[in-house]
Amino acid sequence: MRPEYNKNLVPRAQEMRREMTPQERHLWYDFLRQHPLRFRRQSVIYHYIADFYCDGAKLVIEVDGSQHARPDAREYDWMRTLTLEGIELAVLRFTNAEVENEFMYVCERIDRAVRDRAGSLASPPLPCGHLPQGGD
Repeated sequence: MRPEYNKNLVPRAQEMRREMTPQERHLWYDFLRQHPLRFRRQSVIYHYIADFYCDGAKLVIEVDGSQHARPDAREYDWMRTLTLEGIELAVLRFTNAEVENEFMYVCERIDRAVRDRAGSLASPPLPCGHLPQGGD
């Protein structure tokens, strides 16, 4: 069952799906959409919009741009993570640079978290070896 959500955020989430950042697009099209457990893009959870959410593993993935380094943004992200963890969701955060420069590492961390959280319910891990080489 998906967590409760603020239905007023649905139009914004739909807009964000159409306007994904290059890093979000890369993670979605080159890994998450093919994962054995289903991920959703720009999923509304409570009064937040998570970049990616896997209900089967109760896992939120966030891809953070440079604006998340500001002190006010760090505090907001911290409170958001605490709120999500309070409803038993795990949150993984990656920077844009990690997605761009350490893509295999990002995929492996996500896959490991899915397997750890979903346990025997998870399908076998999706190998990242199918991903394009060179810079990824």
